[in-house]
Amino acid sequence: QVQLVESGGGLVQPGGSLRLSCTVSGLTSDYYTIGWFRQAPGKEREGILCFGLSDGTIYNVDSVKDRFTISRDNAKNTIYLQLNSLKPEDTAVYYCATRAGAPLWALWARENWYDYWGQGTQVTVSS
Repeated sequence: QVQLVESGGGLVQPGGSLRLSCTVSGLTSDYYTIGWFRQAPGKEREGILCFGLSDGTIYNVDSVKDRFTISRDNAKNTIYLQLNSLKPEDTAVYYCATRAGAPLWALWARENWYDYWGQGTQVTVSS
């Protein structure tokens, strides 16, 4: 069974950095997409970035482009999301999710496209 666990959130000042982790178990191949979403109080859950395990395809939204980057540790079955130059508007609960198949440009940011979700980790950006 597929399971995902996020970690690494915390409190940082504007301009600071955090590295979030998503540890995944139960995948049967590399033919999966890992998506990162976030949800601030009173707002819809927002897709911010996705990563195709098999070919390295990355899609992201303009608000995080050049600030958030993704990497992978195969030995630990972990995907890392590096958050740099953080702003107060980045404050949210951050989630990772997965589904079988490669990322699709028209579909990757749709919450209901994913089959499995972690419980989230809180990121707070405040002075």
